[in-house]
Amino acid sequence: MQVILIKDVDKLGYANDIVEVKPGYANNFLIPSGLAKVATASAKKQLAENLKQRAHKDAKILADAEALAEKIANLPLTFTVKAAEGGKIFGSITSAMIAEAFGEKGVEIDKKNVTVDAIKEVGTYEASVRLHKAVKATVKLTVVAENAPVQETAPEAPAEEA
Repeated sequence: MQVILIKDVDKLGYANDIVEVKPGYANNFLIPSGLAKVATASAKKQLAENLKQRAHKDAKILADAEALAEKIANLPLTFTVKAAEGGKIFGSITSAMIAEAFGEKGVEIDKKNVTVDAIKEVGTYEASVRLHKAVKATVKLTVVAENAPVQETAPEAPAEEA
């Protein structure tokens, strides 16, 4: 008996696959569990049309992701942070901070899609951004220390002449 899988089934196939199974397995387990439906002629036609439409839609999504990857790869990010004299920064640069920096530049990226190693010192780093299951972009990050000189005493006010 031929069935169309609705969901992935271990050791049988993936969603939208047409597979041959024994009638008892299909009627007693796959179909009642909502894992498959009978592969009639009309169901096969509908599956073919859905796959055709989805292929077009997936191609557009992939093209958009590749364009966005190229855009953000050429969009360097600079973080100005407080740092000690040795270059060690207070805190660290996180994926949430990177996603927020992209948001300020007009590119919306979810922080869950940003992968970065622990950045705890001033310097140049790279982060990986997953835009699609097949598209990843590498972003250059620059971390610089604030150049705020600290004055220990207040400057003397000039004496007024009377």
